[in-house]
Amino acid sequence: MNLTGIGALRDQCQEDFRAHGSSWSSPGFRTLAVHRFGNWRMTIEPKALRAPFSVLYRALYRRMRNYYGIELPYSVIVGRRLVIAHQSGIVVNGAVTFGDDCVLRQNTTIGVRSFDDLRAPKIGNGVHIGAGAAILGPVVIGDRAVIGANAVVVADVPCDATAVGIPARILPRTEA
Repeated sequence: MNLTGIGALRDQCQEDFRAHGSSWSSPGFRTLAVHRFGNWRMTIEPKALRAPFSVLYRALYRRMRNYYGIELPYSVIVGRRLVIAHQSGIVVNGAVTFGDDCVLRQNTTIGVRSFDDLRAPKIGNGVHIGAGAAILGPVVIGDRAVIGANAVVVADVPCDATAVGIPARILPRTEA
């Protein structure tokens, strides 16, 4: 059994723990820990030894989804220090990619636009996603972008931009 990745799993969980304010009871931290565990278990070879870990992962994943309302499959690519700021109503498609230092708030949906086109969003580094936002389809959200509350994003958002509205429009930047 390959246990070499257990140190990396521990390091990622410690970093996520600090990003969530060093709170063991944070639903966002717990969900990320289960997500990281789900990724780690896929490194175990042979598959027969992976099976008990897969059963445990599926039970933990369902617990996070049903109890906290956060659906974050192991297949999502999550960068470092993703902060899930509030629980409830968070649905992330398995093909989504998150960069580092992103913030995700409650009631957000990030996924595909239709069953005919299964390409999912790519979220850059330092992106803040507001409550109730929906990011749908093969869009790219640039680094340090802000997605406003209840915005519906169906087109690319450039770096350092703010997107608001339904459908989302880019607000002009004002220099201070």
